[in-house]
Amino acid sequence: MAGYAARTRPSEGVLLDLYARAMALQDESGHRAVLVTTDLLGLPRPVSENIARSVERKYGLKRSQLFLNSSHTHSGPVVGRTLAIAYEGPAGMNVQQWSDVDVYTNRLEDLIVQVIGEALDNLQTATLNFGHGEVGFAMNRRVKTATGYVGGFNRDGPVDHDVPVLLVRSESGNILGIIFGYACHNTTIGPTFYKFNGDYAGYAQMWLENRYRGAIAMFVQGCGADSNPYPRGTVALAQQHGDELARAVEKAIGGQLHPLDGRLRTVFRTFPVQFAGPPTRADYENQLKSDDVYVRKHAEAMLKIIDQKGHVPSTYPYSLEVWQLGKGLTLIALAGECVIDYDLRLKRELGPQSLWVAGYSNDVFAYIPSLRILKEGGYEGGGAMIYYGQPGPFASTIEETIIRQVHEAIAKLRR
Repeated sequence: MAGYAARTRPSEGVLLDLYARAMALQDESGHRAVLVTTDLLGLPRPVSENIARSVERKYGLKRSQLFLNSSHTHSGPVVGRTLAIAYEGPAGMNVQQWSDVDVYTNRLEDLIVQVIGEALDNLQTATLNFGHGEVGFAMNRRVKTATGYVGGFNRDGPVDHDVPVLLVRSESGNILGIIFGYACHNTTIGPTFYKFNGDYAGYAQMWLENRYRGAIAMFVQGCGADSNPYPRGTVALAQQHGDELARAVEKAIGGQLHPLDGRLRTVFRTFPVQFAGPPTRADYENQLKSDDVYVRKHAEAMLKIIDQKGHVPSTYPYSLEVWQLGKGLTLIALAGECVIDYDLRLKRELGPQSLWVAGYSNDVFAYIPSLRILKEGGYEGGGAMIYYGQPGPFASTIEETIIRQVHEAIAKLRR
């Protein structure tokens, strides 16, 4: 199971089914795009690229016409090699288990391509309406101590309680789709739980699909890297938070959603983000003596890269996608585990009413700290890079590089 290094054995069954859901859009000019949401920890870049290549070959969609988002549930299956170091601790995965992961990952790619095709085959005339709700269970999880920032509950830390809602209705007025989001880790359920479950997002989707029969509910994860549900720790609390989120969506549906019309425009770009000056071979060799098994595993992985390539990477190819739905909605898809500062800054700079900022999109490969969090350090500021198998923390340019690219992408769409 993905998400927690503390787990010591495989899953023991399914408590709540996990889904990949797809919504296909086509405007009057014939431009198409597909949003896919998954009840998974995240899709690594190789998996997303395999899906994108198949979709282009089978359905003619370019990369900018495919948006892949993951709920980041910590009670889902391991996919690909994301966080592989985290799963190779004291009770590490064995060869057969990794083989099972490979088989599942290949099957998952095929199933996602299949559901995209089904969505494209099911196009019908529809109207879109967009608006916002609000729910308050997300709480900042970075707590300052004398020795640095640690995980916990910080009532004064930044969060975003916004619940963006996109409603899809048929010509006759029936609700076909409910797409909604929130910026908060799906970690209500802890590491001692061993059954597959979509956490609060999974329960919210189930609640909405039971409430609006015939509709598909799709959860889009926001920039929730430094937020956790509060309180947390049990399945009952996950269901409670899911019900709260679903009721916030229901309230938004009954409130002031504004219609979307006009053209559908999409752009996808990849650009390098810099790592800070990487450790040397001597640094990694010294880390082999650490008492922390994960530090040792990370050092072994980095030394293997140095042996093969002569050096560890100095940059990472970051993915950014932007969809413009008429003049009423700009949907920004950021890769990685983005902290809430990205969401709040973009809303300040672009205006919150017609903006939707998603994280965990297209490639989940590391935490993406703001400059503030990078300077503060802690797990989100650089500590988690060990588990993700990255050379080290990002350079201080990370935030400005991403924000600039977002503005350039939006300007390109508007031109």
